[in-house]
Amino acid sequence: MTMTEQPAGSKGRGSGAATCCACVHGTGNGPVAEPPETARERVNRRWNEILQETRVAQTGVQILFGFLLSVAFTPLFRDLGTFDRVVYVLTVVLGASATASLIAPVSIHRFLSGQRMKDEVVGAASRLMMCGMVLLALTIGGTLLLILHVVVPGLLAEALVGVVMVWFALCWYALPLWLRRRGAGRPDGEGG
Repeated sequence: MTMTEQPAGSKGRGSGAATCCACVHGTGNGPVAEPPETARERVNRRWNEILQETRVAQTGVQILFGFLLSVAFTPLFRDLGTFDRVVYVLTVVLGASATASLIAPVSIHRFLSGQRMKDEVVGAASRLMMCGMVLLALTIGGTLLLILHVVVPGLLAEALVGVVMVWFALCWYALPLWLRRRGAGRPDGEGG
């Protein structure tokens, strides 16, 4: 079953089934057009999507941040040079900042719940998620640099981190922007 298909017996958008396009596959010969989303349905769908994305990102940043915090209490930490200690401090600060950005939508929602400001909450949460993802990528890069600088001699550590960060930029930012630009030229509803 694809993301656009629904299980048998499902009643469409109102039943809570997730769809990612403007149509669902019916039992007939082709797609069955679904009525357009209302503004309220769209903002609720976007909020639910942000919550799912936040759960994934929060788990990653919290595990990474916990690892970073424990590093300072290991016996080998005392042997680190100035460069490694600076990288460590910057990485911990980036990790704390990523954690704050990725958990902030929950706090915003709690403070503004019932205030009829869901559009604003979704907009702010979306921006915080993007900021948190940038900070998370930088935290991962700093962590990788810290580990590789201890394990790999010379400039190889920096080169490897550079390659990984380019890969992050391609996967997390360039590809989605390219897909967005490519999809912007399509008429509504075409291609899912």
